[in-house]
Amino acid sequence: MVDIVIQLLPHILAALLYGALGFHFWNTRWREGENQCVACPMQTWERIAIAAALVIHAVGLYDALFADVGMRFSFSFALSLMMWLAVLIYWLESFMARMEGMQPMVLPLAAVCAALPVFFPNVHLVANASATGFKLHFLAAMLAYSLLTLSALHAIFMGFTENALHKRSVKRSLGSLPPLLTMEKLLFRMLLIGFILLTLTVGSGVLFSEELFGKPLTVDHKTLFAFASWGIFATLLIGRHAWGWRGKRALRWTLAGFALLILAYVGSRFVAEVILGRF
Repeated sequence: MVDIVIQLLPHILAALLYGALGFHFWNTRWREGENQCVACPMQTWERIAIAAALVIHAVGLYDALFADVGMRFSFSFALSLMMWLAVLIYWLESFMARMEGMQPMVLPLAAVCAALPVFFPNVHLVANASATGFKLHFLAAMLAYSLLTLSALHAIFMGFTENALHKRSVKRSLGSLPPLLTMEKLLFRMLLIGFILLTLTVGSGVLFSEELFGKPLTVDHKTLFAFASWGIFATLLIGRHAWGWRGKRALRWTLAGFALLILAYVGSRFVAEVILGRF
């Protein structure tokens, strides 16, 4: 019992710290009130606190995923790892652009996902995890999923922001955000990098399935969802370059691609592990 608590402690601490920081950023950047700073830049201690949460979260994930018996994984660890990378990307981006107004959105989600392994601790051993090719495939997949997850969150928030501006509903939360054009450039930069990584993931899975997974490629719902997601993101990026797609159209395509991508792995693992009890 004590060993289990020790293993779960980093996940609990990271979730609590993410939650506390999310509340802090909401209270100081979004909450309506008198004599509160509008568009306050991120303070040094805030950056350090987010970095501390990332380190604690990373320690918990590393200890949980990599054991003497091999690499372990599950839908809860997939979501936790994806949100860890998402917070890391926003943290790094904050050194180049104003991201303090985005933290009340991403940090609470990170808190929820960091806590998922506590409630869904069951894992399964990953075959061929020691192979270098599989490690590169896994890294590309997780980076792609994280970037495209962050892109979906970013697109949703852009949609709310654009809607508020059209209604002339100017609140403190909008004053803490980067300009809409800056957010749009960041969105398509993340989409492009995420799409490149997704292409490497899908391509390596198709071409080297037997070497990576020890079996030939099988056409199942996971494969079909992954290809459909890749096609949607490809169409969106082509539409952006060729016809200048933006706004609500870009939001719809981003969310559609993201939904299929989630179903391709996390959704199927959730059904298998939680509903069907298969590990």
